[in-house]
Amino acid sequence: MTLKAGPIFTRRGRSLLPGQVAQLVTINVETGQPHVVLEADEIMEAPNWTSDGRWLVFNAGGEMWRIDADGTAAPEKIETGTIRDLNNDHVLSPDGKTVYMSSNDGHIYAVALSGGEPRRVSNQHGTPHHYYLHGISPDGLTLSYVAVEGPAGARRINIFTIPASGGPDTRLTDVGYPNDGPEYSPDGRWIYFNAERAATIPGHAQCFRMRPDGSGIEQLTFDDCVNWFPHVSPDGRSVVFISYPAGTTGHPPNKDVVLRLMWPDGSGQRDLVAFFGGQGTINVNSWAPDSRRLAYVAYPVV
Repeated sequence: MTLKAGPIFTRRGRSLLPGQVAQLVTINVETGQPHVVLEADEIMEAPNWTSDGRWLVFNAGGEMWRIDADGTAAPEKIETGTIRDLNNDHVLSPDGKTVYMSSNDGHIYAVALSGGEPRRVSNQHGTPHHYYLHGISPDGLTLSYVAVEGPAGARRINIFTIPASGGPDTRLTDVGYPNDGPEYSPDGRWIYFNAERAATIPGHAQCFRMRPDGSGIEQLTFDDCVNWFPHVSPDGRSVVFISYPAGTTGHPPNKDVVLRLMWPDGSGQRDLVAFFGGQGTINVNSWAPDSRRLAYVAYPVV
């Protein structure tokens, strides 16, 4: 039985299409069997799984929420104090105590998973430098993010790191094409990301990985699909990513998409599940701690 959320989420940003719903889903990667945990008539996005396997953490209406992974109780709001305009880029600390969040004010904040007043992690910059958080190192000390740099018309989207406790930004890429989704592997040896590094058509991304200092870049996907957000499983054995149809520009909502699996070196690619989704589906790492299940958001028109 699927739990259905009443009108509890604030409408902020994009809206669902007429007749559309948002479904928070878990899927067994071995059997391919999906389970709809929660269905809502407002946008839900980007589920994380807590390290104890008990909760799914997601965002809706500019706020953070959690729900038990089995969907047996109503979702609960995570108190974020004065920060109420969060986007769908957030990560959980390895010890399960902290949520690091990106806000639409351009900054990264940290708040206790139990809720509270957030602490700003990111820096003030004299020129535009909008932070979008994506990863945390296995020791919990470093965050990886993309920055949208520069004014409109001259924007650059590059990969950086910053200490989780606050401190200087470290640039890992300095290129004119877009990069996104930088995320550490569980052993800390790689950062996985997507980029237009190999694109012959603007907006066509593929999946890559590099060393944490920005060296040793390797391309992992090479097909005609537009591939985004590679997420490595906690056991380090699998990577899931979202594939858009050829010809897609960027990572928009409301597309027929496929979640695909591959080995960490890019080999062994196979389809896991196809559905109507896109932006918000798996913007963050959504593996369960047992590496056997994934969470994602689908947006079917029913």
